Amino acid sequence: MNSIQHVSRRSFLHGMFSSGALILGAQVLPTSLLAGEVDDAAWHPSVYLGINPDGTVIALTHRSEMGTGIRTSLPMVLADELDADWKRVRIEQGIGNKKYGDQNTDGSCSIRDFYMPFREAGASARLMLERAAAAKWGVPASECKAQLHQVIHAKSGKKAGYGELASLAAKQPVPQKSEIKLKSPAEFRYIGKDVPLTDMGNLLTGRAVFGQDARVPGMVYASIQRSPVYGGTLQSFDDTEAKKVKGVTGTATIERFKAPHNFQALGGVAVLANSTWAAMQGRKKLQVKWNSPPEHLKFDSVAYREELLAAARKPQKVVKSVGNVDAEFAKGGKTLEASYYVPLLAHAAMEPPAAVADYKNGKVTVWTCTQNPQAVQDTVAKAVGLKPEDVTCNVTLLGGGFGRKSKPDYCAEAAILSKKAAKPVKVVWSREEDIQHDFYHSTGGMYMKAAIGANGKPTAWLHRSVFPSIGSTFDDTARYAMDLEMGMGWIDLPYNIPNHRAENGPAQHHVRIGWLRSVANIYHAFAIQSFVDELAAAANRDRVEYMLDLIGPGRKLDVKANIPYWNHNQTQEKFPLDTARLRRVIEVAAERSGWAKKKPTKNRALGIAAHRSFLTYVATVVEVEIDEQGNVTIPEMHFAVDAGQIIHPDRCRAQFEGAGVFGASVAMLGEITAKNGVIEQSNFHNYQLARMNSAPRQVHVHFIPSNELAAGIGEPGVPPVAPAITNAIFAATGKRIRELPVRKTKLG
Repeated sequence: MNSIQHVSRRSFLHGMFSSGALILGAQVLPTSLLAGEVDDAAWHPSVYLGINPDGTVIALTHRSEMGTGIRTSLPMVLADELDADWKRVRIEQGIGNKKYGDQNTDGSCSIRDFYMPFREAGASARLMLERAAAAKWGVPASECKAQLHQVIHAKSGKKAGYGELASLAAKQPVPQKSEIKLKSPAEFRYIGKDVPLTDMGNLLTGRAVFGQDARVPGMVYASIQRSPVYGGTLQSFDDTEAKKVKGVTGTATIERFKAPHNFQALGGVAVLANSTWAAMQGRKKLQVKWNSPPEHLKFDSVAYREELLAAARKPQKVVKSVGNVDAEFAKGGKTLEASYYVPLLAHAAMEPPAAVADYKNGKVTVWTCTQNPQAVQDTVAKAVGLKPEDVTCNVTLLGGGFGRKSKPDYCAEAAILSKKAAKPVKVVWSREEDIQHDFYHSTGGMYMKAAIGANGKPTAWLHRSVFPSIGSTFDDTARYAMDLEMGMGWIDLPYNIPNHRAENGPAQHHVRIGWLRSVANIYHAFAIQSFVDELAAAANRDRVEYMLDLIGPGRKLDVKANIPYWNHNQTQEKFPLDTARLRRVIEVAAERSGWAKKKPTKNRALGIAAHRSFLTYVATVVEVEIDEQGNVTIPEMHFAVDAGQIIHPDRCRAQFEGAGVFGASVAMLGEITAKNGVIEQSNFHNYQLARMNSAPRQVHVHFIPSNELAAGIGEPGVPPVAPAITNAIFAATGKRIRELPVRKTKLG
């Protein structure tokens, strides 16, 4: 239900609003976390919405902006229900605070989780403004209607602006949820429309503030030398030459993390200086010796690949079983089997991690590019021995995140150094540090086997997945996948196969493993969608026809497994796995791409893949062209998307266009390797991302009109891209690619 709370002037200003305002927020936490006190005539309830006496509407966005447009999308939802004039809406960025609800801008859930709270906040304020006007004019509230920043009484012609009514609205009782009337879609002013980005002007003129731009008076800069091998401890260091570098003011050590590493600082030796350049040059002059853990020092990605694939070919822990797979295989009919591999991947956001921390009087203030300011509070507090409420986290814009910036180890580094230096410290990671000390997207080895029946359809299906788990972040002994990783396209197979089994094998982590845009869906979709294409090829059937046949009639699956089905923390009743929606995106992608008309030629062909992730259904058709030297280009890419209700079409379209480029990087180029425990890549010359010659030349995004609940947008475009590309390459060349990246396979 909605909640309006009185808060003191001090906490009101602390929450980044100006005084004399009507503030309204939908309750997403217990009232005790929001309650405050009245200390003057101004009314300052809670968290997302404010109306100043001059009529300015303040929309507080508590999620992080990294190119998704969430600082525009959520406020426009609120403004729509308030019936506010968008030109008179001012958007404020919320600091880290539990009163806002979940602030972790990750998992493609910002709209899904906060669409209704923001609508209800706007609708509640609208109703209270109407009632305030009615009381002022002595007329029935039912005769007053809020319309574009004012309340109108049609019978008398009286009008009053929102600013004029704010103090009167503050005296109205809080509406019950049953009293709130949300707009119908036909009444929307902004929802579903292409509203201009809030930050566009600042972005275009260079005034936008990112983490790398954050500065405070009196701060120094820090560059940190960390162990090249994961888990290494400092043996000794000599900073004599480092201190000779002009601008260097000193050095300091950071203790190695204690397992499990969680989001702690890795540890190392920091060089402090009066500029980033001086700090980095000084760090290069350090003489450091490390003690490296033997189990990680032996990490070799080539040998590790073989280890994963060998494990995937052996029976492993059963996480889901339907029918009797073994009995079907024992019949001795035709079978098809294949192994697939995806390497470690780095996030490589254009803006490397950066944070400013100021430890003073037993409190810390942080300015940083973070996806999760509450995690900053928790992590920094533990690092310097404080309580989370003693840490203030100010959120800047993010120059990309992809999951890396929800892990605030770099903020802990800045806080530790600030406490030691007794002054503000800015930690800046170089590109090399970012790539060599990432929370890497896991490498994975997958094994697939099917018994072939009539029309080439499987009568039995077995798949195994082996990879170091994200769980190792939180439990150093973790060897098997977390339930949520198995719920990402592994135990929720959408195909109508009477006998199928999913298994998961153990793997030791040798680097930090974290979530990257679409997480385990990347390697699971690559294996499954590639294998489906292989089955269709073996049956000599059209790929689209075969996929639809394999899915079978539209139905809502009740996913049951030996482990809990994560389903993105949503019930299957609310967000079922609906194969009719998966069928529909395949049909639309095929139709819009001209699948039936574009037959493969020697050097040009289409490939298709389809996958459900983050509660969104996506089919991707990719056209590839291969020259005589084996160079692959992508003339066109088509996405068909059913993400439920679309709030901001332009930003949603942009997310899938970006997913096309991101997915092409994963498929064609990206690979992190290690030798003797040390990451071999260091910058974009040897950790390649898609550039103009390898990115899709045209990306077409086709949204399926839907009144279903809004689902994920930021991540679900990525998983089908890689298999669609490799399936297209097979159609054009006859060469089957089972290992990424594509550049490792000679095609010419």
